[in-house]
Amino acid sequence: MNTLFIAYPKCSTCQKAKKWLEQNHIYFEERHIVENNPKKEELRKWISLSKKEIKKFFNTSGLKYKELNLKEKLSHMTEDEKLEILASDGMLVKRPLIVTEDTVLVGFKPEEWEEYFKSKK
Repeated sequence: MNTLFIAYPKCSTCQKAKKWLEQNHIYFEERHIVENNPKKEELRKWISLSKKEIKKFFNTSGLKYKELNLKEKLSHMTEDEKLEILASDGMLVKRPLIVTEDTVLVGFKPEEWEEYFKSKK
């Protein structure tokens, strides 16, 4: 199974998630979310695969999110506009992300990750 781990190396949650993957012997390819920001079509596919709302993909605690006042603006934006803004800056995207052929896990929730990977063994 191919596992893509999308993270920001300086993020402590991403560091914990990476350690968890390594401790659980899960092979993954790592992608730096700022240097290689997800493209609009990737995000569209991942949101569909995750079965989550697009708003779950926003890093609501990030400085960029607050600077752009997205809390107020998102409710008035179309899905396409939301995808455009997410694709514009990796710091706006919730991290880490796990992308596999059948799902996308958003944020590091050890119980959710354990349940998913256990079902794949």
